[in-house]
Parts: sequence; C-alpha cells; structure tokens
Amino acid sequence: MTDPVTDHARALGILARCDAARLKAFAEPLIARLGEIQVLENRTGLVMLPMRDTAQGTHFHLGEVLMSEAHIAASGTEGFGMRRGRDLEAAMAMAVVDACLATGQATAPVRSFLDTEARHLAEADRDRLCQVEATRVNMETF
Repeated sequence: MTDPVTDHARALGILARCDAARLKAFAEPLIARLGEIQVLENRTGLVMLPMRDTAQGTHFHLGEVLMSEAHIAASGTEGFGMRRGRDLEAAMAMAVVDACLATGQATAPVRSFLDTEARHLAEADRDRLCQVEATRVNMETF
C-alpha cells in the first residue's frame, strides 16, 4: 500500500516537469469530467531559488525563477499546478489533472499518463547526467 501524500507528491513532481504539449493534450478531455471549474488563481511570478553551500552548510538564494501557477476548484475539491516558465495553460492543465486525482475521476488513465511521463523524465535525466559526466574533470590526473 502506498502513502497517499507521497503518491500525490510524486504525481505533482511528474506533472511539474513533463512535456507541456503532452500534458495539455491529456488534460483537455478531462475538463468535461470535472464539471464546472472555478479558477481561484492563475498567474506568473518570480520565486526565489534556495540553495545550500555544501562546504559551509549555509543557505543562500541562487536567484529567481519565473513560475506559472494555477489553482482551481471543481467537483468539491481543488487542483493545483505550478510549472517553470510562463506557460499558464500548462499550469492550468496540471491543476486539472491534480483535481481529477483528488476526485478519483479517470484514475486509471491519469496513472498511466504519469507512469509514461515518469519514464520519459527518467530517460531525459539519464541523458543529461551522461552529458555532465562526459565533461567531468578528474583533478587527480593533473
């Protein structure tokens, strides 16, 4: 049995990073399942990016990141979406999928979409790490 909080955090993590076009296409037919949707928040803004200096253990802000945020209410529950960048439609699509998860609407298709996107993200992460590893310099060889 999975922890609902951990499962929800995993779902939001996948939705926040997945391909925007695929997310929008997937969320579009889900809108009808939710009925009337009330948009509580739909905005872009800057969010501070906190980091920790590993040498001294101190925290600092690396800079700001532009984020898009959507918060909706539908079918007696709420859905939330926050994604990097200015794409409010993708944030709204994320909120729609989150609301479907919260209400139990289209659970099987949502889980399938999340699993597929998690695989895509894992492949992209692996490719990026391989690119980073190719540039690593071993200081012991100097």
